[in-house]
Formats: sequence, C-alpha cells, structure tokens
Amino acid sequence: MFDDPLGWEIFRLGRTAVTPGTILTAVLIIGAAAVASRLARIGISRLRGKAGRNAPTMLIVEKLVSYGLVVIGVFIAMNAVGLDLSSLAIFAGALGVGIGLGLQGVVKEFVSGLVLIFDRVLNVGDYVETQDGVRGTVQEIGPRATRLRNNDNVDILVPNSKLVENPITNWTFRGHGRRIHIPFSVDANADKEKVRDVVLEAAHKVPFTLPDEGARKAQVWMTGWDNWGMSFELLVWPTIEAVKRPAGMHAAYTWAIDDALRCAGIAQPRPGLDLTLENVFGLKGETARDALKLQPAALAPAEEEPTPAPAASNDAAEDLMSGGGADVEPEEPGSGQRSA
Repeated sequence: MFDDPLGWEIFRLGRTAVTPGTILTAVLIIGAAAVASRLARIGISRLRGKAGRNAPTMLIVEKLVSYGLVVIGVFIAMNAVGLDLSSLAIFAGALGVGIGLGLQGVVKEFVSGLVLIFDRVLNVGDYVETQDGVRGTVQEIGPRATRLRNNDNVDILVPNSKLVENPITNWTFRGHGRRIHIPFSVDANADKEKVRDVVLEAAHKVPFTLPDEGARKAQVWMTGWDNWGMSFELLVWPTIEAVKRPAGMHAAYTWAIDDALRCAGIAQPRPGLDLTLENVFGLKGETARDALKLQPAALAPAEEEPTPAPAASNDAAEDLMSGGGADVEPEEPGSGQRSA
C-alpha cells in the first residue's frame, strides 16, 4: 500500500481507509495508463502503416496493448487505494448484473469488435458493402463501431455487431480480383459479332482493365432481345483499386462502350409504336390511300450514312487512374477525424 501524503481519512471501505492522497494517487496512475495507452496506439499505428501484409496482425497487437495498459492501470490504481480485490466479490457480482442489464449494448459492441479483429475476415483497407447498401473502405475497427469511408470522403460509423451478425460483402478480401457486369443495349439489326469485337476492344483500352489471363478474361454476353433491340453485358476484370470505386468504375466502362458503339456506327435501340391503317380500320394499299385522299409520295432521296462521332474524354476513367477522391490514406489516431 502506498504512503498517504495527506493523512486525513474521507471514508472507509471495509478495513481500508480512503484518503485524498490515495484518491489522487489512483487518478494519476489511471491517467498515466491512459496516456501510455494512447502513445502505444499511435506508435503501433504508424508501424502498421508500414507493415504491408502484416497490417492485420499489427492491428491486433495495437488493440491488445492499448486495452491492456488501461486495464493494468485500473488494477494498480485500485491497489494504490488499498482495496482488497478479493473482498470485492459481492461488489463485482452486482457490477456484473448492472453490466448485463444496463450496459449490454456497449459490451455487445465491444465483444463484436474483438471478434472482427481476431477473425480477420474484415481488415483495415478492405472495401466492404453492408446488407443495406452502405459501402466504404474500412478505416478503423473501434471498441464500439467500425469506421468506413466512402468514395465521397465521408466517414460512416457502422456498429460492430451489425458487421458480425449480418451478411457483409468484402469486395477486396485477400486482394483477389473481382469480375463486374456492365449492361448495355444496341439496335435489333446490329451485327452481334461486330458489337462483341467493338466492346471488347473498348474495354481493354480502359486503363484499369486487367489483361486476359486464363479464365479471367473480358467477355460479352447476350442476355436478351425484343423487337427494338438486343441486350448485352460486358464482363470484365478491373484492378483492385478500381473495384474500390464501383460507381466511377461503372461510369468509366459505360462511357467507353458508348464511345465505341458510336464510332463503329452501331445504333442504340429506339422503341416506338408501329401503327398502321390495317390495324385500326382494316384498310391497306390503294384502298387505304383513297380513303384518306392521299397522292402517291415521291421517293425520298437516300439518307447519307452519318459520320461516326469522335470519342470524347472519359472523365470517370481519368479520375479513377488519378486516384482522386477515393483512395484516401487512413489517418493516424488523434488526428482530428471522427473515430469509431
């Protein structure tokens, strides 16, 4: 037990006298433990930023050290006050009931955060999508919530239990590539082979498209047709960096496909209404023209084939390659951003 510089007693806990000196000593110990925990977290976080593939392991070390220092500081402070921990069994039981009733939500989120850290299916830097459509890069797994940052640089706090209990799509799990689908349509009279060749060429010109390799190659699938047009899908494998920005990636491929189709003179589908006098009045040919008192129309000159328009600047592709707005590095703890 520590010597008390202030010798007067405030109250007693069993046989232990609590004085201003013991209280001040306990507060200083807890404060020192909190400062040490924060400094350790900042230091390990900086090392984690340089750890590369070992970053998930460093995150576990960071959480264990930071939480452990605080817990150790609390126990030392209690000992400094002179409390006999073995005599607090009744108090600990009551505290446990209180936690179970009043703080069960906090404990649930804390335990869920530990599960996320040790399970390692969700790591800092992964791009994930929740069941309700929230997307973002994991910035921090905190004791209460996980902080995601979307491609508009907005931080979103998702409760840890939500990530543990509900389905989560991890688009960049273990750095594996992902195939994405880009739908488009063309006129019903278009040449399917020409459409396929033109679109594949355009897809390979997009700078973040991975080269064809084995089963991972760009493809064009025909998915349907009607009287007005044919529906297709471009299946392509982009880089992991592009996968983290799905809206911009989709916009870039859609822009490239439209440019390629226009330059190749492939028309877009134009739905319309086919209405004839035979359908409405049962008249056709000369009878229909005489009923409407119309003269035979002169032959119209043949229309010249339109000149294909030049390809325009693909802003989405340029933005993805420049990394603008999305791939923001996680800040260090205590830098002023919201923490989870």
